[in-house]
Amino acid sequence: MCIETKYVYLKSNSLFKELDETKLMELSTVVKVHNLYRSESINYGDGDYSKIYFVVKGKVKIAESNDMGDELIKDILTEGDFFGDLSLCGNQSVDEYAEALTANTIVCSFKVSDFRRMLQSNPYIALSYADKVNSKLRKLENRHSVPNYLTHSDIAGFISTSRQSVNVLLNELRDSGMLFYNRKKIELNDPGMWN
Repeated sequence: MCIETKYVYLKSNSLFKELDETKLMELSTVVKVHNLYRSESINYGDGDYSKIYFVVKGKVKIAESNDMGDELIKDILTEGDFFGDLSLCGNQSVDEYAEALTANTIVCSFKVSDFRRMLQSNPYIALSYADKVNSKLRKLENRHSVPNYLTHSDIAGFISTSRQSVNVLLNELRDSGMLFYNRKKIELNDPGMWN
């Protein structure tokens, strides 16, 4: 991948917008670009090989498996969102994984050690990153309401059913008062479901 393309991808992310051209070009030499196909897994790495990613294009699912082997979707990420070793400590949950949800998903990655160096030399970026992580934590606190980026067809594809079945089920849940949904968000109304 050419340096100019990496530069454009970095510049498009709000975290890096305030960096001058020289610093962005420097970062362009260490960032890696990954073009992913739908359902492709994304490896977080471990220890010294731990990575932090941001989504340039497409959607990424963050999930983990429970003790019974069932998948629990923790988040659906879109353009500009960060994931991976957000703590920057090399201690990533072994059960958590990321997977591209769309064809032609593009993500950029940094080794955590390179990302840390960048944060240490750019206080503005470090504060902006802290704000992003803080926002992510607040979002987790309000987990019973999530942005809705998915169409009924997307949901049907994930659970291997028809779009019509998804529509009927969502309408039944809404009519029973357990769920509210529209094009912008999905909200669980029954406190027993999210406590």
